[in-house]
Amino acid sequence: MANDGQVEHGYPHLETVRAAITALYRRLSYDTVRTFETSVLPVDVAFCDTDDLYLRVQRVAHELVRHYRLPDARVIVSFREMRHAANVELAAGPEYFVELNDRFRTHRRDIGAALAHEVMHVYLHRLDLSFPGVRDNEILTDTATTYLGAGWLLLDAYREDRASSQKLGYLTPEEFGYVLAKRALAFGEDPSVWFTSAQAYTAYVKGRELARLDERQPPLTAAGWAGRRRYARDRRHGSSDPPQPGVRYAFSPDDGGRLRVSFPCPTCHQRIRVPVRGRVRARCALCRSVLECDT
Repeated sequence: MANDGQVEHGYPHLETVRAAITALYRRLSYDTVRTFETSVLPVDVAFCDTDDLYLRVQRVAHELVRHYRLPDARVIVSFREMRHAANVELAAGPEYFVELNDRFRTHRRDIGAALAHEVMHVYLHRLDLSFPGVRDNEILTDTATTYLGAGWLLLDAYREDRASSQKLGYLTPEEFGYVLAKRALAFGEDPSVWFTSAQAYTAYVKGRELARLDERQPPLTAAGWAGRRRYARDRRHGSSDPPQPGVRYAFSPDDGGRLRVSFPCPTCHQRIRVPVRGRVRARCALCRSVLECDT
């Protein structure tokens, strides 16, 4: 939790974020990912000043358990002084103990965001899905929380001005915006109507620009003129060496010596390999996206 400190911006974790989206599709399957078509709604995690803190916290935790489809899991929430926003004890279950930073006693609007991240830890623990290292595993958790419909809460908890700042999670605001936009493109959802933080909306717009750029990379037919020209040059040489910033396709011969190109699916980022022969329609086996290509 960045509290009145410097907030990191940009896309320093982008490749890990993309790997996390791929891992979600591989572990859950396309059909299971599609069951998260509806995001957590603001009314389900909202706090009123007259609410009993502990009763409402337990109700919000229960709502997130329901959203993540963990019917036999019980989350017990308490508060204590700590450096981080929250912590969860990952045991065998069915009870899981979550501790929230004491700060949330008076900053109740962001309790849903903190719980969304911690309950996702429980979900991934039960899936036995993790990345090596604390940093990458936390990025996986933030990405999964966002892609599966609760991470807009984490982005909305980001607020920054000249006097103070607050951000929850390990992703930068723009990376949260990127994942949220990837979800919006996949599910046809507009999360911008839920933001209460102007800075969160700005970060979402920036992330959305990058997410849409994924869909305009060669050899996709939606690629721009500059990308198509660079692709044609690399195709003539049968390689994209030396590697250039932003170039994610690669050429290689198949067993018969015919040239093929591989590139990441703009939805799930699994690499797809197709023959170099002009107009090709490719279907991603992982997320079932149908892609129009000009190879």
